Amino acid sequence: MAARKIHTTLRDDWKAKIQASQIVNGFMLHFNGKRELSATQIKVGEILLRKVVPDLARQELTSAEDGPAELIVRWKEPK
Repeated sequence: MAARKIHTTLRDDWKAKIQASQIVNGFMLHFNGKRELSATQIKVGEILLRKVVPDLARQELTSAEDGPAELIVRWKEPK
């Protein structure tokens, strides 16, 4: 049997997700008072985050049964 090839390179979409999560983690640490960020750092993080994560402000959430949709958000605080 042939050995599996291990792919160690990350695709661009995975790199973007990792970068976005790092920005969000930094913002959450700042929000919780565990990290200080200057106004410039916050603005740069906001700009970078907009380039990687889609803006959800204009998306509509509907259910399959035309009734109210239920959204459950679970957050695990970064270490």
